[in-house]
Amino acid sequence: MPHAPSRRNLPLLLLRSREGVMSHFRAILNQHGLTEQQWRVLRALLDQSPLEPRQICESCQLLSASATGVLARMEELGLVRRERMAEDQRRVRVSITPKSRALARRMAPRIDAQYRELEQALGPELLDQVYATLDQLLLRLAQRPTADG
Repeated sequence: MPHAPSRRNLPLLLLRSREGVMSHFRAILNQHGLTEQQWRVLRALLDQSPLEPRQICESCQLLSASATGVLARMEELGLVRRERMAEDQRRVRVSITPKSRALARRMAPRIDAQYRELEQALGPELLDQVYATLDQLLLRLAQRPTADG
């Protein structure tokens, strides 16, 4: 029988943590007819619209094939606009629409309230520590080669 790894399962802990946090926001997304992926795209575009699809994939942790479907559905819903770039017709720029800005404004009070509830439950110090630790983890991981490449 193979020897079991000696370390705790960090990827699983991170997934469980993500699920624990998302469970506090999922009802808000569902109420407004958004999937988690659509919300990630909307948040990214609210912060830095317009973006190219590859930038959205990177920022939102979406596979290219998934992003294609997510963006197509969002365009059908009138939440994003995709347009070819004048300087290179092969490239596409994705931007948010007035409809998506209005949706984000309607959602903001509940999202902000949920963050306040999390902060109250966890304590501002722990939440600040989580943000700082995750930022540091991502920075250090970005500086190291992965086992894949």
